[in-house]
Amino acid sequence: MFTYKRFTQGLLGSNTYVLWDEDTLECALIDAGNPTELVWPFLEEKGLNVQYIILTHAHYDHIFYFEEYAKRAPNAQVVLHPLDNEMLPIPRLNASEIFGPARRFRQGDRLVTEGSILPLGRGRLHIFHTPGHTPGGICIQADAYLFTGDTLFYDGFGRTDLGAGSVHEMEASIDRLYQMNPELTVFPGHGIATTIGREARENPFMDF
Repeated sequence: MFTYKRFTQGLLGSNTYVLWDEDTLECALIDAGNPTELVWPFLEEKGLNVQYIILTHAHYDHIFYFEEYAKRAPNAQVVLHPLDNEMLPIPRLNASEIFGPARRFRQGDRLVTEGSILPLGRGRLHIFHTPGHTPGGICIQADAYLFTGDTLFYDGFGRTDLGAGSVHEMEASIDRLYQMNPELTVFPGHGIATTIGREARENPFMDF
């Protein structure tokens, strides 16, 4: 049901994903580390209508341009977990103080938690709360796709030392993801796609 496009020129190598329904042309942007001038021409070419700007977590390299996207799509909702929503205006917690000039961001429009569902076109986006990298990190499942932010990567996982992370929560979140369908395609916040099954077998996290 869903089609996607990955943009890879985000801050610190972060990915931005465009996810859309081919029939309705309703779309969601997942993470906002890529400049609007790279992504917006694609949206216009495809005639996509942005419904959501979803932030998998509230770190600088994934949120930097979300206010610009929101201005271009004023009817779209900025979506994230309430725990990370509280981090947006705090430079120490949103990591802008570490990786760039300290910056305060406005807060989101729609808060989601474990089990939240976002309708998109003919389908639904299912939200999973996966803390560890940040307290309010989320993963988004769209049919056979799973967008994992900085929780799970190809051969890697999100760091927990940026001020609000937790190794114990990360372990529980990754263990939970490994219980999901092994054929789910994982689209991480950095790097290339993988599958749940591949990471459950090969990812070094369990040796961490």
